[in-house]
Amino acid sequence: MLGNFLIGLREGLEAVLVVSILITYLVRTERRHLIKSVWRGVVIAVIVSATVGITLQLVSAELSNKIEPIFAGAISILAVVFVTWMIFWMKRSARSMSGQLRTALDQAELTGGATAVTLMAFLAVAREGVETAIFYWAAAHSTGHPLTSFVGLSLGLAAAVTLGIGFYKSTLKLNLGTFFKITGVLLVFVAAGVLSAGIHEFQEVGWLPGVDSIAIDISTMLHTGTTIAVVLEGLLNITPTITTMQISVWVIYCVIVLSLFLRTKQVSTPAKIAEPSQV
Repeated sequence: MLGNFLIGLREGLEAVLVVSILITYLVRTERRHLIKSVWRGVVIAVIVSATVGITLQLVSAELSNKIEPIFAGAISILAVVFVTWMIFWMKRSARSMSGQLRTALDQAELTGGATAVTLMAFLAVAREGVETAIFYWAAAHSTGHPLTSFVGLSLGLAAAVTLGIGFYKSTLKLNLGTFFKITGVLLVFVAAGVLSAGIHEFQEVGWLPGVDSIAIDISTMLHTGTTIAVVLEGLLNITPTITTMQISVWVIYCVIVLSLFLRTKQVSTPAKIAEPSQV
């Protein structure tokens, strides 16, 4: 639940900021007639993203016991790739995102009018939405608690929308550079857990060795439903028994990605978003 809350908050806020930037720019440039086109693209992106998540679940449910772990492992690794890319993309592009979106909006209107603006808004939001759907499914599948995972995702998205409304109405200030840095670090641990779960899926079908090589066994101490179990499983995807390969991959991923993420020069972003004119 905690991991999905985090991904919902992070990805949701990115999508909300995109919409806020586009609408604010249209208002400032007296092109309010295109706002409906932006919202049309957003709605389509939400529908497509939800469809991706539902499709993954339907496909998984129809697979045999032999194929399903392979499918789940592949989706888990794909989700980790997407999230890792997203973390570094936002770090690199946060400062220029507003200008890029405004330029893309202007070009879309010039080349295709309202329809092109709808497509542009759809692509900008769908990128975040599809990533969220894939990662949500992988995280929910790895924990085996789809309902609590969905609740966590929903709460994260709701929090993102609330923050976005506050930004747009200039009633809330938040250091986005710090926010994305902290959530980026936390998402590395979440992604490492999903990657570890994907490795275990491949071990179960014999594609990778070491399924019986247990490095950690805390089944007698980690009882399902306790606070510590919820935190470890929900945020870090730590289960009572973990194989040597799983813990090795978890540690290697965290060390490499965190060292690159924290070592790379932080792209400066506007310290606070307080007024629509600032975005």
